[in-house]
Parts: sequence; C-alpha cells; structure tokens
Amino acid sequence: MKTPTPTIIIDTREQTPLPFADIPTERATLATGDYSVKGFEREFCVERKTVEDLVQSLTHERDRFSRELQRMRAFDFRRLLIVGTLSDIEAHRYRSQANPKSVIASVTAFEIRYQLPVCYCPTPEAAAVQIERWAVYFLRERLIAASEILLRYGEHAPAPPPG
Repeated sequence: MKTPTPTIIIDTREQTPLPFADIPTERATLATGDYSVKGFEREFCVERKTVEDLVQSLTHERDRFSRELQRMRAFDFRRLLIVGTLSDIEAHRYRSQANPKSVIASVTAFEIRYQLPVCYCPTPEAAAVQIERWAVYFLRERLIAASEILLRYGEHAPAPPPG
C-alpha cells in the first residue's frame, strides 16, 4: 500500500514558518502547537521553538508555555522541537541572563512532567525535514492500523439497516 503524502498544517500565528521542501503545506489556525497534519489536527502536534524563544518561554512566559504543554498531553503524537542545539544552551548562546543549567533543568522537568519528547535540530531546514519525516510515518502508521481493522472486521461488519 502506498502512503498518501500528508499535508503539513502551519499555524497562522507562526511568524517564520519552517522551509518545507518535500511536502505540501497549508496555513490554518491550530488550537495547540505550531505544526500538525491535515486531518489529524487533534492527534499530531509539534511545538517549535528557537533557543531564544525557548528561553523566553521558560522565563517570562512560563505560565502560558506550561498551559500549552499541558494541552499537548491530549495528542497521540506530540513533540517539542527546538531549532538549535543543547550546546547552544550550554554555551549561553542567547540574549537572556537565564542560567544555562536552569534552562536545561526546566526543559528536562517539562519533558518528564508533560510526557513530552524534546528534539533538537541545528537548523530550520533540518527541523522541517524532521517534521516531514514524522508526518509521513505518522500517516503511514494510521493507515496501517485502519487497514488492519478493516481486514479484521470487514467480513463481520454488521449489515446496513434496511431502507
């Protein structure tokens, strides 16, 4: 079975969208997160942060960011995607006075508290490729599961009601 190509939904509030090259995109308002897959907006969620955005979210916008991560717990697939590296944080390559150890500790605590995998990609291009991969494999797995259900229950499905 050939997997259809997913369409990446980019939140309308995303000011600098990632440069997707291999998958179609659409702009739409997402209730949670910055990126999703069309048709799976309540199941697939990626929150993207640059290192600067992350530090801002962990310091001055911590309550709002915590609420966002809490909402993400409802998604089957959820990721916090940081555009930058752990080395960028450790080397204090951001403008805030926040201590790098505190930033890393907060990210780790949120990862555990919200059961949220955190991924680092060094460039926006690498981040876009990673989201494309996740979207393709997410859709593929959903289609495999649906096919298995149809095969298992297709022959035993109840007859449609008369008339």
